[in-house]
Formats: sequence, C-alpha cells, structure tokens
Amino acid sequence: MPGRIGARLVVSVTPADVGERVSLRRRLPTGEYSDVVGVLESWSGGRLQVRRRNGETVDVPESTVVAGKVVPPTPPPKRRPRQD
Repeated sequence: MPGRIGARLVVSVTPADVGERVSLRRRLPTGEYSDVVGVLESWSGGRLQVRRRNGETVDVPESTVVAGKVVPPTPPPKRRPRQD
C-alpha cells in the first residue's frame, strides 16, 4: 500500500524475564500470526511456556516468536457499584 509505514517487530523478551507477564507474537505454520499474553513460566530448550489468565499453558517454540515484550500486570477487575 502506498504511504503505509511498516511496523518494526522487536523481541525484547529474554530468559531473564521468566516470572514476568509478557506479550508474544508468533508465526503459525499457516503463515498467520497469533498473540499469546500471560506469565512466562519457563524458557528452556528453545521453548517458551506461557500461562494465560485462564490457567491454560501455551508452548511457544522460540523460532516462531517474531515480537515480544514485557507488559504490566493484569489490572484488578473493576468493582461494580452495589445496587440495593
């Protein structure tokens, strides 16, 4: 597209970030991209384990990660005012 500025993909997550909440963009075998957000549980043997908010663990091959960064913790749920 003329005039479109491409985004620069950067992986700033390292094995030192285990325990932190991260956002990863990975390339799927279909060529599409998928995002994984959660706590980086481990990074070993070329594989990252990310635990999502719902408790699901996602195994992400390091070779498929095209962008990633540490992100702030999930904000607490908003409290709804009581209706009496």
